[in-house]
Amino acid sequence: MGKLLFAAVFSLSVTGAWAQHGSSAQNMVLLGHDDLQGRSAYQPLVRENKGRWIAYVGHHGGKTINPLTKKEEDSGTSIVDVTDPKKPRYLAHIPGEPGIAESGGAQMVRVCNGSELPKGDKSKVYLLRTFGNLGHEVWDVTTPEKPTRITVIVDKLKGTHKSWWECDSGIAYLVSGVDGWRVRRMTQVYDLSDPAHPRFIRNFGLVGQQPGATGPVPTELHGMISTGAKGNRIYFGYGTNKSGVMQIVDRQKLISGPAEPTPENLLAPEVAHLDLNANNGAHTALPVSGMQVAEFAKDMDQGKRDIIVVVDEELANECQEPRQFVWIVDATDEKTPVVISTFNVPEASGNFCSRGGRFGSHSSNENQPPMYYGKYVFVAWFNGGIRAIDIRDPYHPKEAGYYIPATTAKTDKRCVKDASGAERCKIAIQTNNLEVDDRGYIYAVDRADTGLHIVEFKP
Repeated sequence: MGKLLFAAVFSLSVTGAWAQHGSSAQNMVLLGHDDLQGRSAYQPLVRENKGRWIAYVGHHGGKTINPLTKKEEDSGTSIVDVTDPKKPRYLAHIPGEPGIAESGGAQMVRVCNGSELPKGDKSKVYLLRTFGNLGHEVWDVTTPEKPTRITVIVDKLKGTHKSWWECDSGIAYLVSGVDGWRVRRMTQVYDLSDPAHPRFIRNFGLVGQQPGATGPVPTELHGMISTGAKGNRIYFGYGTNKSGVMQIVDRQKLISGPAEPTPENLLAPEVAHLDLNANNGAHTALPVSGMQVAEFAKDMDQGKRDIIVVVDEELANECQEPRQFVWIVDATDEKTPVVISTFNVPEASGNFCSRGGRFGSHSSNENQPPMYYGKYVFVAWFNGGIRAIDIRDPYHPKEAGYYIPATTAKTDKRCVKDASGAERCKIAIQTNNLEVDDRGYIYAVDRADTGLHIVEFKP
C-alpha cells in the first residue's frame, strides 16, 4: 500500500452543501500550482522550448482580467514557464473566441518545434490551437512571452475539439465541423510541415457521417492519437459518453488515399473498428504497443501484447448518468480488438457522487515517457482528481496512486436540479485533463477554475 501523503478534509458549508476544501493523495505529491487567472481549463501540453519547459493550456470560454495587460480578455490559451515545477511562472495569455463554456475559448493546443518539422523556420516554435468552434490557427511562440499569430488554417466551422499534430511529418488531424457533414465533429487532414503555408489533404469520418449519406448517423468524433510515420497508425475515439467507437486507421492509406468521401474511400484506411455499448463513449484511445506481460513470458509469444487504453468522458454532475471509466483493449490481433478489462474508481472511496460536479473519467495522458511507458497510465477523474493506473498486467489493472487537489477561493460551483426542479450547487474540484512531460511530472488542469496542478508520482 502506498504511503498516505495528505489527508482529505471536508466541511459542511453554511448553505448546507458539501464543499471539498482539503487535498488528498496517495503516492503523489503536489509540487506547484498556478491559478491560470481563474480560467476554466481544458487541455495542458508541456514541451521544451530552447532550454525552458513551457506549459500551454487551452481554455473554455469566459472572460476575466489578465493581470499582465490589466484588461478583461476572453479566455483562450495560457502560457506558463514550468522549468522549475515548484515555481510556475505565468508568461502570456492569448485571447480566444468570445463565448461561455464550450461555445468559446480555445480549448485545444498542440506544439511543434521548427527543428522537428520537415519545412518551415527551424529556429521557431509553433503552436496549433482551436479558436472556439470557429477555426484552427497557428501561432509563433518562439518567445513565449510574446506570441504572434502566423495564419488561420481554416475557419467558418461549426465545431472543433481534440486535434493531433505530428511533429515528425507535420501532418495534422483537425477535429472540425464542416458544412454538409452530418455531425458536429469529424476529421480534416492538413499538411502543416510548413506551418505558415497549410495544405489541405482530405476530410474523413465514419461511413454515414459524410455529405449525402442517409440513415442513422454514427456518433461524432472526439479526438485521435497518431503514432506518426514510424508507427503508421491513428487511433480515433468517437462518442464522448455513449455509443463509443474506437477505430484503428492505417495512416499512410488515410493520407494518400482518394479524398472524395465516398463510403468506399472512408472504409479503405480502416484497420479495425470496436463498438462500445450505448452507455459508454470513447473520448481517448491511447496505444501502448509492444508490452511484455510477465504472466505470459513463458508462452510461445513471450507475452508480447499491443494494448489500447480507451477512456470515456463523464458529462453529468453528481452521477446523474451511467458511469464513465476506462476500458483496456487487447489489439495484438489488430483486426479484432477485444476488451480484456476495465478500471473504475470506487465511488464509496470518497463519497464522490455527493461531493458535487462530475465524478468519472475524462481522458488519459498522451505523452508516454520511458519511465512510465507500458507501466503506468494517468487519467483525469474530475472530482476524483488524478488517478495513476498500473497496467503492467493489463488483464488486471489496479490503482497505483492518486492526487485530489484542494479547492481555492476561485473554484467555481457545480449545480444540479433536485426532484422539485430547484437548483442545488456545490463547490467541487473538476480535474479536467492532464499530461506528463518527458521529465515525468504530471500536469493537471481544472474545469472549475482552480488552475494548474503540477504533481510528482512516487510509486
